[in-house]
Amino acid sequence: MIARLTGTLAEKRDDHAIVDVNGVGYRVQLSALSLAALPPPGERVAVRTYTHVREDALQLFGFATEEEESVFHELMGVKNVGPRAAQNILSGIAPRELARAVAEGDVARLTKVPGVGKKTAERLVVELKEKLVALARAAAPRTPGAAAGLFDQLEQALTGLGFKPAQASAAADALREQGGERPLDELLREALKLLRS
Repeated sequence: MIARLTGTLAEKRDDHAIVDVNGVGYRVQLSALSLAALPPPGERVAVRTYTHVREDALQLFGFATEEEESVFHELMGVKNVGPRAAQNILSGIAPRELARAVAEGDVARLTKVPGVGKKTAERLVVELKEKLVALARAAAPRTPGAAAGLFDQLEQALTGLGFKPAQASAAADALREQGGERPLDELLREALKLLRS
């Protein structure tokens, strides 16, 4: 089982990256947030991985953080949620935001995640409530400092996608001025729209 890859980032696509490890290119499926955290192609990278083996395929799923990997494994323990679905969920909501929604039984927030219907959202709440308690506690404090940190993370994610620091800062400032409390994944999507328009 491949648990970690360290090498050169060869390519970065919409839902995966190719990591070159001593001349061998490994295709790693990644969530939108993990992809955003990667450096530009050509730079050194290290990703945590989960190896999924099926009769007809061998797939690697990657994570930028231990937190995301941990939540991914918990999601796969939910009935009818496989690795691809778990990663799709993590592309639509950050791990801490997911934990907080599950802890609060916020089915409405969970159904805003692409691919998550009401039944799946209710199942996530029932099956994960106890398992994600510690992460939900970490997500609970919402202070002005936390909001500032969110925009710092947004800038880092944008520079990781190859935008210049000045561009990343301008996009983060524009979204900060709009106000309103939004999760990082939503801010990232809005920033990319701004930068690509």
